[in-house]
Amino acid sequence: MRPVHIALAVLVAAVWGINFVVIDVGLGHFPPLLFSALRFLVAALPAVFFVGRPKVAWKWVVAVGLVLGVAKFGLLFIGMSQGMPAGLSSLVLQVQAVFTAVVAMAVLGERPSKVALLGMVVALVGIVLAGVDEGSGGPLLGFALTVGAAACWGASNVLTRRAAPPDALNFMVWVSVVPVLPLLALSLLFEGPERDAEALAGFDWSGAGALVYVAWISTVFGFGAWGMLLRRYPASSVAPFSLLVPVFGMSSAAVLLGEPVTPLRWAAAALLVGGVALTSLVRPAGTSDTPGPPPAAPAGRWRPGTSASRTPSTASRPPGAGLRTR
Repeated sequence: MRPVHIALAVLVAAVWGINFVVIDVGLGHFPPLLFSALRFLVAALPAVFFVGRPKVAWKWVVAVGLVLGVAKFGLLFIGMSQGMPAGLSSLVLQVQAVFTAVVAMAVLGERPSKVALLGMVVALVGIVLAGVDEGSGGPLLGFALTVGAAACWGASNVLTRRAAPPDALNFMVWVSVVPVLPLLALSLLFEGPERDAEALAGFDWSGAGALVYVAWISTVFGFGAWGMLLRRYPASSVAPFSLLVPVFGMSSAAVLLGEPVTPLRWAAAALLVGGVALTSLVRPAGTSDTPGPPPAAPAGRWRPGTSASRTPSTASRPPGAGLRTR
């Protein structure tokens, strides 16, 4: 990769890592389901009027929008509102690579290599360590909800691979349209119209800044740039940079939010990131690694390595919508 593109890949990883801190700020202004709905609304508008019609069947747009937008981000935002730390969230979500491989094995009949299976075990040990660390002083419910969000992310990765969108940004924008009304309805039902109205009435520059960051910077810029890199280079050259996301996430949370990073959490991070690397970056024997279509990834942090590529080489790799992004 050219130095300028290496710098761009690192910048995107930093944007996605810091995104977790910004989400934490946003949750101080909005209830979690309302914040998630507003995030997708801002990501979709006005971009939806400029990207053209969806380039895949509507069933894939709706399916990914519901699984990723409503389920994954709804669980993540609720988990963080329940006390799940931003830095730890950026780390735990990486276990989506394991869920992606498991769902692909069950649904698509894919068979991971022995190295990938070892990576799954290593990553799961890291999750257990992170759970032990969080259980000693934090809410286990928030931790469990974040793991559930990672599972939904893994399922949405497989759906995205089946959709094989040729344009990641186009797919991302249309996927962002789908969750808005369901999330608003869930917010009214569970968070209540009074709480939502109070949050909107107190809308200020800090809340606006959080929305702009998670929607436009993390989503539109982040996934647009990531998609461009995946169109120019093989996925195996680009995907490793996504492993920097929890590094930036945990570091920025420690510096900006004062979150402690215990030795046990660093050990969990090393195991989880190492396991994810083995699971998602080792391609099966006999496959090529030519550049393919970029992964579709929604607002926030859709796992970057899970490309919707039409080549077998990316089938075992985890993207993305974040992202959130977070």
